[in-house]
Amino acid sequence: MNSILDLILRLDCWLLLAPLLPGIINKVKAWVAGRRGPPVLQLYYDLARLWKKGVVMSTLASPAFVVLPAVTWVAVLGAAMLLPLGPLGAGLSFRGDALLLLYLLALGRFCTAWAAMETGSAFEGMGTVREVSYAVLAEAAMIAAVLSLSVQSGSISLAAMLAPAMGASAALLAAGLFIVLLAENCRVPFDDPATHLELTMIHEVMVLDHSGPPLAVILHGAAMKLLLFTVLLVQAVLPMAHLKPLLAAAVLAGGVLAVTVAVGLVESLLARFAFRRVPLLLTTAFLLCLFALLVAWKGGLP
Repeated sequence: MNSILDLILRLDCWLLLAPLLPGIINKVKAWVAGRRGPPVLQLYYDLARLWKKGVVMSTLASPAFVVLPAVTWVAVLGAAMLLPLGPLGAGLSFRGDALLLLYLLALGRFCTAWAAMETGSAFEGMGTVREVSYAVLAEAAMIAAVLSLSVQSGSISLAAMLAPAMGASAALLAAGLFIVLLAENCRVPFDDPATHLELTMIHEVMVLDHSGPPLAVILHGAAMKLLLFTVLLVQAVLPMAHLKPLLAAAVLAGGVLAVTVAVGLVESLLARFAFRRVPLLLTTAFLLCLFALLVAWKGGLP
């Protein structure tokens, strides 16, 4: 019974709280611009509205066009369930679950790209190429970050990797993971989720032909992915294994809120980078995570 309640509570955290993060980001951006902005719960309203609409499909698209967004959503949720959630711990923990986390995120990206190509649109193909080209460098930074945590803890299990303090490499890892968070979730300066300029759209153009429930699934999955990277960043830099449950929950919630506000401030104060500058920023993220790995490895030497 306790395991069932734990699973329900964990699912509620990921499914119900994820849409809050885009709302907070939009509220921060509106506050910086001196506007009232949309309500924090706007994404909940959008999801409910989309779920009631019908699905419009291209005549060239196969049934995979509708199925693949669901596969992406399941992959992101599966990756989220592997991630320890403060005092709740990990829903499923085993040796090597950090590797499965990376593979599930890669599977979600593959399915999103496949669904975008289903329509046979050169426009969506252009966005898919940009998304995948950015992902090559972002995944390299993620692998370096995971290796850094693994060297520090001596384990490849997320529950153990996120438990010890990172020490001197925490600042490097935090900076690198924050850049990866912006890239993986298509935020400024890599992409602008509010843009409608055809020549600069990346992720938005990939889901341009989706509608109704599939689009709702895509938007909710994107919110869960943002929450996943935020929780990973907070727990990698501020381990909470030795804190009391209530204090750990408060630290996790405060850290998630701080990172979310930081994303909103970045989108308010920075402009979108030109395409030629994006690889340089992602390379910087990789180097930061690599330096964190070197510091963790050197610090473990006698």
